[in-house]
Amino acid sequence: MNIQEYKRIYKNKGNKYNAKTSTYDGRHYDSKLEAGYAMELDWMLKAGVIKEWIPQFKLDLRINDVHIANYYVDFKVVLPDGSVEFRETKGYETDVWKLKWKMAIAIYDKNKFVLIK
Repeated sequence: MNIQEYKRIYKNKGNKYNAKTSTYDGRHYDSKLEAGYAMELDWMLKAGVIKEWIPQFKLDLRINDVHIANYYVDFKVVLPDGSVEFRETKGYETDVWKLKWKMAIAIYDKNKFVLIK
């Protein structure tokens, strides 16, 4: 199979969970829900409800000093009092995601985890 055949076959394959990628403020997001929530976070920032937000924040899932996996939470949100929340927008929940979500909550137990559906 040459490159042209590959592109023809796989070009419009789409997301396996039917999520539609979206762009907001020049950044690409994996779903419309995620892009919409980024817009909502910007409004919260302007209103002073939150201090800062960071998209696709990497969490190191480490147990007994052994690196197990990385988990990229959709948004790290810093509140005005300095506390940190990790917020995840989610449509379809895979088994791997469920496991990483539970591990992240257990490891980063001083932070609040929020699931947006």
